[in-house]
Amino acid sequence: MAATTGAGRRRTWTVRTGADLGRAVAGVRDELGLTQQQLADATGLDRTYLARLEAGASVQLLDRALRALRRMGAEVTISVETGADDQAEPDGEAVG
Repeated sequence: MAATTGAGRRRTWTVRTGADLGRAVAGVRDELGLTQQQLADATGLDRTYLARLEAGASVQLLDRALRALRRMGAEVTISVETGADDQAEPDGEAVG
């Protein structure tokens, strides 16, 4: 589930399943204007793996981990600033 807060500056995804995580990866990638190949090159992952992740395939392990977190009362969210000049490095640190 994606939501925009404030003046459209921050997009947030609530992650309850592995498929939600895949949608969040695709959403953040889109917000940053990256293709799957560009993200694959930046992260050292195979583009076909990213495609499967974004489609919600092969996420059984993630589903189990997220279920355990939910049962402990945790909520996992992913957010990204939209329209920002900075882009995130593969390790999550912003550069600018």
